[in-house]
Amino acid sequence: MTKIIVAGAAGRMGQRIVHMVHQNPEAELAGAFERPDHPAVDQDAGQAAGLGELGVPISNDLAAVADKGDVLIDFTAPRATMENLRTAADKGFAMVIGTTGITGDALDELASLAKNLRCVMAPNMSVGVNVMFKIAGEMARILGPDYDMEILETHHRFKKDAPSGTAVRLAQILASAAGRDLEKVGVYERKGMIGERSDEEIGIQTWRAGDITGEHTLMFGGIGERLELIHRAHNRDNFARGAVRAALWVVKQQKGLYDMQDVLGLK
Repeated sequence: MTKIIVAGAAGRMGQRIVHMVHQNPEAELAGAFERPDHPAVDQDAGQAAGLGELGVPISNDLAAVADKGDVLIDFTAPRATMENLRTAADKGFAMVIGTTGITGDALDELASLAKNLRCVMAPNMSVGVNVMFKIAGEMARILGPDYDMEILETHHRFKKDAPSGTAVRLAQILASAAGRDLEKVGVYERKGMIGERSDEEIGIQTWRAGDITGEHTLMFGGIGERLELIHRAHNRDNFARGAVRAALWVVKQQKGLYDMQDVLGLK
Protein backbone atom coordinates (compact mmCIF):
# COMPACT_ATOMS: atom_id res chain seq x y z
CA MET A 1 0.00 0.00 0.00
CA THR A 2 1.48 3.34 -1.08
CA LYS A 3 0.84 6.17 1.36
CA ILE A 4 0.06 9.41 -0.48
CA ILE A 5 0.04 13.02 0.72
CA VAL A 6 -1.99 15.54 -1.28
CA ALA A 7 -0.99 19.20 -1.51
CA GLY A 8 -3.77 21.75 -2.03
CA ALA A 9 -6.24 19.07 -0.95
CA ALA A 10 -9.25 21.41 -0.82
CA GLY A 11 -8.69 22.90 -4.29
CA ARG A 12 -10.43 21.84 -7.48
CA MET A 13 -7.63 19.51 -8.49
CA GLY A 14 -6.75 18.43 -4.98
CA GLN A 15 -10.27 17.22 -4.31
CA ARG A 16 -10.22 15.02 -7.42
CA ILE A 17 -6.84 13.59 -6.41
CA VAL A 18 -8.28 12.71 -3.00
CA HIS A 19 -11.11 10.92 -4.83
CA MET A 20 -8.74 8.95 -7.05
CA VAL A 21 -6.50 7.97 -4.12
CA HIS A 22 -9.56 6.77 -2.22
CA GLN A 23 -10.74 4.70 -5.19
CA ASN A 24 -7.39 3.00 -5.82
CA PRO A 25 -6.92 -0.23 -3.80
CA GLU A 26 -3.13 0.17 -3.94
CA ALA A 27 -3.15 3.68 -2.48
CA GLU A 28 -3.91 5.18 0.93
CA LEU A 29 -4.52 8.84 1.73
CA ALA A 30 -1.95 9.43 4.46
CA GLY A 31 -1.95 13.21 4.66
CA ALA A 32 -3.41 16.40 3.22
CA PHE A 33 -2.57 20.05 3.57
CA GLU A 34 -3.46 23.54 2.37
CA ARG A 35 -1.99 27.00 2.69
CA PRO A 36 -2.29 28.33 6.28
CA ASP A 37 -5.07 30.84 5.52
CA HIS A 38 -7.31 28.39 3.65
CA PRO A 39 -10.77 28.01 5.20
CA ALA A 40 -10.63 24.21 4.83
CA VAL A 41 -7.70 23.83 7.25
CA ASP A 42 -8.62 21.35 10.04
CA GLN A 43 -11.54 19.95 8.02
CA ASP A 44 -11.52 16.27 7.11
CA ALA A 45 -10.03 15.85 3.60
CA GLY A 46 -12.76 13.40 2.65
CA GLN A 47 -15.52 15.78 3.67
CA ALA A 48 -13.88 18.64 1.77
CA ALA A 49 -13.84 16.41 -1.32
CA GLY A 50 -17.44 15.29 -0.88
CA LEU A 51 -16.52 11.72 0.11
CA GLY A 52 -17.51 11.77 3.74
CA GLU A 53 -15.14 11.48 6.67
CA LEU A 54 -11.85 9.68 5.94
CA GLY A 55 -10.08 10.47 9.19
CA VAL A 56 -7.43 12.62 7.48
CA PRO A 57 -7.56 16.26 8.60
CA ILE A 58 -6.26 19.00 6.30
CA SER A 59 -3.13 20.45 7.87
CA ASN A 60 -1.84 23.99 7.35
CA ASP A 61 1.59 22.93 6.06
CA LEU A 62 3.57 20.00 4.71
CA ALA A 63 5.85 19.74 7.75
CA ALA A 64 2.96 18.48 9.88
CA VAL A 65 2.31 15.47 7.61
CA ALA A 66 5.68 14.95 5.89
CA ASP A 67 6.55 11.85 7.93
CA LYS A 68 3.25 10.10 7.19
CA GLY A 69 3.58 9.42 3.47
CA ASP A 70 5.71 7.75 0.82
CA VAL A 71 4.95 10.24 -1.93
CA LEU A 72 3.52 13.75 -2.30
CA ILE A 73 1.24 14.77 -5.19
CA ASP A 74 1.41 18.51 -5.87
CA PHE A 75 -0.70 20.48 -8.37
CA THR A 76 -0.53 23.82 -6.56
CA ALA A 77 1.50 26.87 -7.69
CA PRO A 78 5.17 27.31 -8.65
CA ARG A 79 6.36 28.95 -5.43
CA ALA A 80 4.50 26.52 -3.18
CA THR A 81 5.60 23.54 -5.23
CA MET A 82 9.25 24.55 -4.97
CA GLU A 83 8.97 24.90 -1.19
CA ASN A 84 7.37 21.45 -1.01
CA LEU A 85 10.07 20.00 -3.27
CA ARG A 86 12.80 21.27 -0.95
CA THR A 87 11.05 19.55 1.95
CA ALA A 88 10.73 16.33 -0.06
CA ALA A 89 14.44 16.42 -0.88
CA ASP A 90 15.26 16.97 2.79
CA LYS A 91 12.91 14.27 4.10
CA GLY A 92 13.58 11.77 1.32
CA PHE A 93 10.04 10.99 0.16
CA ALA A 94 9.00 10.86 -3.50
CA MET A 95 7.04 13.54 -5.34
CA VAL A 96 4.68 13.87 -8.30
CA ILE A 97 4.49 17.40 -9.72
CA GLY A 98 1.67 18.52 -12.00
CA THR A 99 2.18 22.24 -11.35
CA THR A 100 2.76 24.28 -14.50
CA GLY A 101 4.54 27.61 -14.90
CA ILE A 102 7.82 26.55 -13.24
CA THR A 103 10.51 28.19 -15.37
CA GLY A 104 13.99 29.71 -15.33
CA ASP A 105 16.06 29.38 -12.16
CA ALA A 106 13.27 27.52 -10.39
CA LEU A 107 13.25 24.85 -13.09
CA ASP A 108 17.04 24.53 -12.82
CA GLU A 109 16.74 24.12 -9.05
CA LEU A 110 14.03 21.52 -9.53
CA ALA A 111 16.26 19.46 -11.83
CA SER A 112 19.08 19.67 -9.30
CA LEU A 113 16.94 18.68 -6.31
CA ALA A 114 15.35 15.82 -8.24
CA LYS A 115 18.72 14.06 -8.36
CA ASN A 116 18.31 13.36 -4.65
CA LEU A 117 14.77 12.01 -4.68
CA ARG A 118 12.32 10.13 -6.88
CA CYS A 119 10.27 12.67 -8.81
CA VAL A 120 7.78 12.63 -11.67
CA MET A 121 7.10 16.00 -13.28
CA ALA A 122 4.80 16.42 -16.26
CA PRO A 123 2.76 19.32 -17.66
CA ASN A 124 -0.11 16.89 -18.12
CA MET A 125 -0.77 13.58 -16.33
CA SER A 126 -3.47 12.44 -18.75
CA VAL A 127 -2.76 9.15 -20.53
CA GLY A 128 -4.41 10.51 -23.67
CA VAL A 129 -2.32 13.68 -23.73
CA ASN A 130 0.87 11.69 -23.27
CA VAL A 131 -0.07 9.54 -26.25
CA MET A 132 -0.58 12.86 -28.07
CA PHE A 133 2.96 13.87 -27.08
CA LYS A 134 4.28 10.57 -28.36
CA ILE A 135 2.76 10.81 -31.83
CA ALA A 136 3.02 14.60 -32.36
CA GLY A 137 6.72 14.45 -33.14
CA GLU A 138 6.25 11.52 -35.50
CA MET A 139 3.55 13.42 -37.35
CA ALA A 140 5.81 16.46 -37.69
CA ARG A 141 8.66 14.36 -39.04
CA ILE A 142 6.46 12.48 -41.52
CA LEU A 143 4.61 15.53 -42.84
CA GLY A 144 7.74 17.66 -43.06
CA PRO A 145 8.21 21.36 -43.82
CA ASP A 146 5.36 21.56 -46.35
CA TYR A 147 2.84 21.57 -43.45
CA ASP A 148 2.36 24.55 -41.14
CA MET A 149 2.11 23.67 -37.44
CA GLU A 150 -0.29 25.45 -35.10
CA ILE A 151 -1.39 24.76 -31.51
CA LEU A 152 -4.58 26.06 -29.89
CA GLU A 153 -5.16 25.53 -26.18
CA THR A 154 -8.41 26.35 -24.37
CA HIS A 155 -8.96 26.36 -20.60
CA HIS A 156 -11.26 27.74 -17.89
CA ARG A 157 -11.21 31.41 -17.02
CA PHE A 158 -9.44 30.77 -13.69
CA LYS A 159 -6.22 29.36 -15.17
CA LYS A 160 -3.34 31.67 -14.31
CA ASP A 161 -0.57 30.69 -16.75
CA ALA A 162 -0.58 30.93 -20.53
CA PRO A 163 0.05 29.16 -22.73
CA SER A 164 -0.63 25.94 -20.86
CA GLY A 165 2.24 23.68 -19.92
CA THR A 166 0.78 21.08 -22.25
CA ALA A 167 0.80 23.49 -25.20
CA VAL A 168 4.38 24.49 -24.44
CA ARG A 169 5.43 20.85 -24.33
CA LEU A 170 3.69 20.18 -27.64
CA ALA A 171 5.50 23.14 -29.19
CA GLN A 172 8.83 21.88 -27.87
CA ILE A 173 8.17 18.44 -29.37
CA LEU A 174 7.26 19.93 -32.75
CA ALA A 175 10.29 22.22 -32.78
CA SER A 176 12.62 19.36 -31.91
CA ALA A 177 11.12 17.12 -34.60
CA ALA A 178 11.46 19.89 -37.19
CA GLY A 179 14.98 20.89 -36.12
CA ARG A 180 13.92 24.40 -35.10
CA ASP A 181 14.63 26.65 -32.11
CA LEU A 182 11.29 27.32 -30.40
CA GLU A 183 12.64 30.52 -28.84
CA LYS A 184 13.09 31.89 -32.37
CA VAL A 185 10.07 30.43 -34.19
CA GLY A 186 7.31 30.37 -31.53
CA VAL A 187 4.52 32.86 -32.30
CA TYR A 188 2.17 33.57 -29.39
CA GLU A 189 0.17 36.52 -30.74
CA ARG A 190 -0.92 37.85 -34.11
CA LYS A 191 -2.35 41.30 -34.63
CA GLY A 192 -2.35 43.92 -37.36
CA MET A 193 -0.59 43.82 -40.71
CA ILE A 194 1.77 40.98 -39.87
CA GLY A 195 2.52 39.78 -43.40
CA GLU A 196 2.48 36.23 -44.65
CA ARG A 197 3.08 33.36 -42.27
CA SER A 198 6.71 32.21 -42.35
CA ASP A 199 7.61 28.61 -43.13
CA GLU A 200 9.46 28.17 -39.84
CA GLU A 201 7.02 29.57 -37.29
CA ILE A 202 5.05 27.45 -34.85
CA GLY A 203 1.89 29.15 -33.60
CA ILE A 204 0.77 28.70 -30.00
CA GLN A 205 -2.54 30.44 -29.29
CA THR A 206 -4.60 30.68 -26.09
CA TRP A 207 -8.31 30.86 -25.33
CA ARG A 208 -9.79 31.31 -21.83
CA ALA A 209 -13.52 30.96 -21.15
CA GLY A 210 -16.01 29.64 -18.62
CA ASP A 211 -15.32 26.31 -16.96
CA ILE A 212 -13.56 24.47 -19.82
CA THR A 213 -11.37 21.80 -18.24
CA GLY A 214 -8.86 21.72 -21.07
CA GLU A 215 -8.66 21.29 -24.84
CA HIS A 216 -5.59 21.08 -27.07
CA THR A 217 -5.70 21.11 -30.85
CA LEU A 218 -2.63 20.45 -32.96
CA MET A 219 -3.09 21.39 -36.62
CA PHE A 220 -0.85 20.52 -39.55
CA GLY A 221 -1.95 22.70 -42.46
CA GLY A 222 -0.87 21.83 -45.98
CA ILE A 223 -1.94 23.24 -49.32
CA GLY A 224 -5.20 21.45 -50.11
CA GLU A 225 -5.60 19.61 -46.80
CA ARG A 226 -5.12 19.79 -43.07
CA LEU A 227 -4.69 17.21 -40.35
CA GLU A 228 -5.81 17.85 -36.77
CA LEU A 229 -5.01 16.01 -33.56
CA ILE A 230 -7.34 16.97 -30.70
CA HIS A 231 -7.50 16.11 -27.01
CA ARG A 232 -10.48 17.20 -24.92
CA ALA A 233 -10.59 16.72 -21.16
CA HIS A 234 -14.16 16.37 -19.94
CA ASN A 235 -13.19 16.69 -16.27
CA ARG A 236 -10.14 16.65 -14.00
CA ASP A 237 -10.38 12.96 -13.15
CA ASN A 238 -8.07 11.85 -15.96
CA PHE A 239 -5.33 14.15 -14.64
CA ALA A 240 -5.88 13.00 -11.05
CA ARG A 241 -5.98 9.33 -12.04
CA GLY A 242 -2.73 9.73 -13.96
CA ALA A 243 -1.11 11.45 -10.99
CA VAL A 244 -2.01 8.56 -8.69
CA ARG A 245 -0.67 6.13 -11.29
CA ALA A 246 2.58 8.13 -11.36
CA ALA A 247 2.75 8.09 -7.55
CA LEU A 248 2.41 4.31 -7.40
CA TRP A 249 5.10 3.97 -10.07
CA VAL A 250 7.70 6.44 -8.84
CA VAL A 251 8.08 4.97 -5.32
CA LYS A 252 9.54 1.84 -6.96
CA GLN A 253 12.15 3.73 -9.01
CA GLN A 254 15.70 4.90 -8.47
CA LYS A 255 16.35 8.54 -7.58
CA GLY A 256 15.95 10.91 -10.51
CA LEU A 257 13.58 13.09 -12.51
CA TYR A 258 10.99 11.29 -14.65
CA ASP A 259 7.95 12.26 -16.72
CA MET A 260 4.71 10.56 -17.73
CA GLN A 261 6.35 9.10 -20.81
CA ASP A 262 8.50 7.09 -18.37
CA VAL A 263 5.52 6.13 -16.23
CA LEU A 264 3.55 4.88 -19.24
CA GLY A 265 6.50 3.15 -20.91
CA LEU A 266 6.26 5.35 -24.02
CA LYS A 267 9.99 6.07 -24.35
